[in-house]
Order: sequence, then structure tokens, then C-alpha cells
Amino acid sequence: MKIPTDLLYTKDHEWVRFNDGIATVGITDFAQGELGDVVFVQMPEIGSATSQGDAFGSIEAVKAVADLYAPVSGEVVEVNSTLEEKPETINSEPYQSGWIIKIKASNWEADKANLLDVAAYTDLTSA
Repeated sequence: MKIPTDLLYTKDHEWVRFNDGIATVGITDFAQGELGDVVFVQMPEIGSATSQGDAFGSIEAVKAVADLYAPVSGEVVEVNSTLEEKPETINSEPYQSGWIIKIKASNWEADKANLLDVAAYTDLTSA
């Protein structure tokens, strides 16, 4: 299981990469492994608002259906349209081309305090 050190994580197994006010969001390698083969991703509309901790979509896999939770508050500015045709990209590349949405963060400093660093996320997944 891969856990990149340059990302932050949620207890619900989403990851976030913050760059120039934009938070790129996906699910972790651990999450995709637990779900199994991803067959569908429901994503929000561009322009919709997110609040940290609230569901913004869902992911359907062979083993289960799970909600996706926003790691940060803000506005959805992009969705990964590749996942409409190739949702299995999440299984093969969860941290690269398998990202799900991008959010223009409205309160990054406050939201960041509620996220896990790599050590805390590693502890969570090994418990």
C-alpha cells in the first residue's frame, strides 16, 4: 500500500494535494484496495459548494458503494471526466490520474488542522 508523504488525508480515506489555492482530491490506495474494482464514480457539478466532512459524491465498486467526503470547504472547479469512461483508473493510479475533483479552497488553514499527515494516516490504516 502506497501512502505518499506530500499529501494530507482524511479519516475517511480521501487524500488532498493543495497547490495555489486549489485542493485536488482523490481516494487513497488503501480505500481503493478495500473497495475492489471501481465501476462508477458519482461526482458533483462544477460550481457546487463543498463543506469539509460532507459527502460530495459516491463511488461504486464490485464489493461496495461508499460516499466520498470533502476534505476541504470551497467550490468545485473541476471534475475528472476521465473517470466517466474509465473509473478503474482509481484502482491503478489513485494518486495520479485517478484524482476525482478539484476544489477552490475557501478556508484552507482551518481545514488543514483537521487533516492527517502521513504518520497519522499510516497509524490509522495499520490499526
